[in-house]
Amino acid sequence: MSIMNRLVMLHGMTGTSAKMRPLAESLVPHDWDVVCPEGTYVHPRTGRAWWVREEVIGTATPADQILVSMKSLEQNLPDGKLILGGFSQGGAIASAMLETSIEERIVGLVLLATMTVREEQLRKILRSIRPRSVVWMHGERDHIVNIDDGLNLASIFEDAGWNVIHLRHGKGHMVDLNQKDSLVDAIRIMSEGN
Repeated sequence: MSIMNRLVMLHGMTGTSAKMRPLAESLVPHDWDVVCPEGTYVHPRTGRAWWVREEVIGTATPADQILVSMKSLEQNLPDGKLILGGFSQGGAIASAMLETSIEERIVGLVLLATMTVREEQLRKILRSIRPRSVVWMHGERDHIVNIDDGLNLASIFEDAGWNVIHLRHGKGHMVDLNQKDSLVDAIRIMSEGN
């Protein structure tokens, strides 16, 4: 039995794997499978999250929750090559996964409307691993994750020699489906290059 390669897409805060799956299935390269894990924490309003405010769940800080989410993904993602991505909070976790033991299996990243939550650690790990590709999408009118924070994330990867495909749009905190073909092409190229 051969090991399947996978596009792993992580939902944002208040999302679910069921909500992320249709987008992921529309992006997945031929002969790759889709994995859409559930966030580690139940969000008090709706859905799940990879971290929440301290007062919502008790004593664990968001920084501690991020580490718990990273460890859970590290232990539960299936074998094979991975294109790892996510929307908003999920994208932040996706880029942080470069700090884990699955780093060598990650052939590229898909970072949608997101920012870094572990900038110092990300910069440090990028100095010690081989560059790959990132497809980055962000809206200029994003009121949840400021475009400047998104551009900072893209520049961190560019400074480390990664190929960053920019898909900037004039909308808000969303995936711009008008650029979906470009997103699909970038992910396909990632899948063929590794």
